Amino acid sequence: MQHQDDLLLRLPEVLARIPVSRATWYAGVKSGRYPKPVSLGPRCVAWKASDIQQLVSQGVSDALPVH
Repeated sequence: MQHQDDLLLRLPEVLARIPVSRATWYAGVKSGRYPKPVSLGPRCVAWKASDIQQLVSQGVSDALPVH
């Protein structure tokens, strides 16, 4: 059984935890606001569950983009 920290989350799973749009998420990754993905293949990426959990535990307001 995998430990939760070792799990990888695909984008739909990430966006279910962080309520932002796909475009906002990728803009945040590019700017460094959100964690970088792990490459699983040429066109396939995922994020470490531990990184996403850390972002969620900081609070959703901190994770949302500033307007």
